[in-house]
Amino acid sequence: MAVGLTGLPTLHPVAGVRWGTAAAGIKKNGTTDVAVLALDRGARCAAVFTSNAFCAAPVTIARRNLLQGEVRYLLVNSGNANAGTGEQGLVDGEACCAALAGLVGCDASQVLPFSTGVIGEILPVDKLSSALPMALKSLNGGWRDAAHAIMTTDTVPKGASQQLSIGGRTVTITGISKGAGMIHPNMATMLAYVATDAALAPALLQSCLEKAVASSFNAITVDGDTSTNDACVLVASGQGEVTFESEEDAGFSEFQTALTDVCQTLAQAIIRDGEGATKLITVEVCGGRDVAECRQVADAVALSPLVKTAFFASDPNWGRILAAVGRAGLPDFDIDLITIYLDEVCIVRGGGRAPTYTEAAGQAVMEREEITVTINLERGEAKTRVWTCDFSYDYVRINAEYRT
Repeated sequence: MAVGLTGLPTLHPVAGVRWGTAAAGIKKNGTTDVAVLALDRGARCAAVFTSNAFCAAPVTIARRNLLQGEVRYLLVNSGNANAGTGEQGLVDGEACCAALAGLVGCDASQVLPFSTGVIGEILPVDKLSSALPMALKSLNGGWRDAAHAIMTTDTVPKGASQQLSIGGRTVTITGISKGAGMIHPNMATMLAYVATDAALAPALLQSCLEKAVASSFNAITVDGDTSTNDACVLVASGQGEVTFESEEDAGFSEFQTALTDVCQTLAQAIIRDGEGATKLITVEVCGGRDVAECRQVADAVALSPLVKTAFFASDPNWGRILAAVGRAGLPDFDIDLITIYLDEVCIVRGGGRAPTYTEAAGQAVMEREEITVTINLERGEAKTRVWTCDFSYDYVRINAEYRT
């Protein structure tokens, strides 16, 4: 059961973008597995992709097509990653783009493809192409339907939406994401699609997406595995009444904050639904010389299987956290300066167990569903934050049974 997720919130429609979905039979359970996002003319796209060297064929094609000019459609399939498929994967991905382009009357280069699912299996092009007319017929806004169609091992759909007032005019930001396992930064298997009705200059669109991703999708980890298929797309339809040309424009900082909030909600939802997760763990590191070393410490804790299994067991084995901080590899590290907290309970001070710490207090915190680990390095002003989850028996079961 996803931690603290009870269902999709209200997902405000975004003028100028419409989702359509269909069941192509790619997923074995017969649920919807194809989603098409249609963009009105004038919409602009920015994207961030996986850094995995074995990036999937659709990532290669989407990167290339994004540079060609105007994007008119996004084509997403779940159930098959079209990754590890070599030259055939590129041929198949391009065939799907061409099939959609032929139906809607655009160029194949105006379609960005995305896939998620099992790696190393050939994409069933005929199934996917046959489902496209139904997906196009259902174009109606459809954020909720799309959130379901892009799921793989997710147990719940994930979405977030905000409306803010800028100069008396309403700006809408809505997004969906998928992911539960193979989650780690650069990027965090996840896909995310966010749209706004604001108009943004191309360079500004890319930069504000990268800023939002840095503290959201690139600040989460379930298992330390970076997927072959990760992508996050931001669409600015320009159908609203607000335009941003530069970061100095009135209201842009509020827009950036709202966009980042939406992305953080979507990213947190992935961790809350981490495969087999029973707890959401926030790791906050402050007092560092720079953000990089804060992140180094945060990752050491968030990625530790011993720390994660202790959280699953609700075991206040704080020595595992201490050990993870110590092996992070910071230069000139003075352990006597470090303080570590579990929520409000100080567990480490002065190089060892805090004098005020009791096992009962630690146990009370560890039994909570949402826990924050705060680590103060006391050597600077930098800080960072990472979200992770525990490791349970179900993580092993889900991944062992994934292809069966």
